Amino acid sequence: MIAEEPTKLTGKPRIVVIGGGTGLSVMLRGLKEKPLDITAIVTVADDGGSSGILRSELQMPPPGDIRNVLISLADVEPLLAKTLQYRFSAGSALAGHSLGNLILAAMKDITGDFVTGVKEMSRVFAVRGRVLPASDQQIVLKAEMHDGTIVEGESLIPKAGGKIKRVFIEPADVSPLQEAVEAIREADAILVGPGSLFTSILPNLLVHELAEAIVTSQAVKIFVCNVMTQPGETDDYSVGDHLQAIYDHVGHHLFDYVIVNNGEIPPQVQSKYAEQGAKAVHLDLDEVTRRGYKVIADRLVLFRTYLRHDAERLSHHIYQVVESWMVRKR
Repeated sequence: MIAEEPTKLTGKPRIVVIGGGTGLSVMLRGLKEKPLDITAIVTVADDGGSSGILRSELQMPPPGDIRNVLISLADVEPLLAKTLQYRFSAGSALAGHSLGNLILAAMKDITGDFVTGVKEMSRVFAVRGRVLPASDQQIVLKAEMHDGTIVEGESLIPKAGGKIKRVFIEPADVSPLQEAVEAIREADAILVGPGSLFTSILPNLLVHELAEAIVTSQAVKIFVCNVMTQPGETDDYSVGDHLQAIYDHVGHHLFDYVIVNNGEIPPQVQSKYAEQGAKAVHLDLDEVTRRGYKVIADRLVLFRTYLRHDAERLSHHIYQVVESWMVRKR
């Protein structure tokens, strides 16, 4: 099966999705079923686990978030998807590595660079859309805590035990992937989130040229807020706090729409998350609407082992916003 042609040929609305982490992958499983031309721009700040080892030893962007997004958008049998996610548990060299990460590392060597390797892997797995790293350069994420401490490394920031004042990247003038910039400039819709606010979302927006392209874009811009707070990152954050943190880092009011969960979370599920220091993100509706955001609130969660966004319901709301925007543009 061949990956879909670009929007210029299909006429589908062009949507750029920006972020990283599990939440982004879950959402994309729903979006790929809609008549949209999807480009996913994925963070390259990860430095933990298998991704961190490969990044350090092979001097390549971390593959983990890219792998998850590729699998979410791929048109493959469930067993193959499960195989790509398989993580070795034995062997001094293999333990902790996922097979998909190792394949991406191999594709980088075979094709000559990481971006081309991702494109070829997308073709092999019939990915519905494009998957692009935010940059093909090494990025180090750092956080300044409220007590003035500087924490270096994406994987260590949530473990620092303090309150984050701001995050920043080094080098500060990192160059984005130009294809990612062009995708934003040509987009009909730009979607940010869900995902870890300081360690998955903001690293993309701190790439100056990417943020500038979003600010100047005439696309409809949507923020999907996390369902739960994240210990060490967004403790006690409301929806408005998430939006304020983005504004403080970027310096612009980015979004037209905010999509949030207002479905009830069962008490036993809340208790399970409370043990880890997490709780439901509070929707401070009056404050968010006062700032000019249009809010779409619905029951958007499913619970199995963990709380996850309901990909089908979430993608329905996103598509409705995009479709309405396209009608107004005509």
